[in-house]
Amino acid sequence: QVQLVESGGGLVQPGGSLRLTCSASNNLFSINFKGWYRQAPGKQRELVAIISGGRTNFADSVKGRFTISNTRNRMYLQMESLKPEDTAVYYCSVVVDSRDYWGQGAQVTVSS
Repeated sequence: QVQLVESGGGLVQPGGSLRLTCSASNNLFSINFKGWYRQAPGKQRELVAIISGGRTNFADSVKGRFTISNTRNRMYLQMESLKPEDTAVYYCSVVVDSRDYWGQGAQVTVSS
């Protein structure tokens, strides 16, 4: 069982920055696949950034603007140059023993 809790969401102006934090009950260094997803209103959930096998990968829409990192019990999504189209609920997720675990989500709204 893995518990994940996101924090750090909020309202930010276009061009601004925000950092999301995912607090995990397990040691993230021992989890091979972990990442961030988002779901905008009326759209399907999509992958934003992942760490898999020690390598990072990003959706084309966020490359060069978002970074992902983790410590033992926290995973971060640093978001820069935010755009209105980045508005969504952001979820952190890990895969442990072939099972997906999700946080409750954090709302990010980019608007002037």
